[in-house]
Amino acid sequence: MKIQIQTVHFTADQKLLDFIEKKVGKLNLFYDKIIDSSVVLSMENLNTQVKDKMVVIRTNIPGNTLVAKETAKVFEESVDLAIDSLKRQLERIKNKN
Repeated sequence: MKIQIQTVHFTADQKLLDFIEKKVGKLNLFYDKIIDSSVVLSMENLNTQVKDKMVVIRTNIPGNTLVAKETAKVFEESVDLAIDSLKRQLERIKNKN
């Protein structure tokens, strides 16, 4: 599976990129027909000093595109929440087939 990671208005460190690739790569365990995934990392601008970290993961499977969008205080937590959402979506699709 091909994984594309995009950051908006900042540069992610290699540790975060490796974490994302590892987590998104594990989606193949739940559904083996995944074509590719794209991950967009951005910071949600609020009136506070602490910016919330937002992650949008789009996963393409044959005939469908799954999207998970999550926001948390750190990127790792956002990625975990989005991956959990995608796992549920993939399991639902797998059970339908």
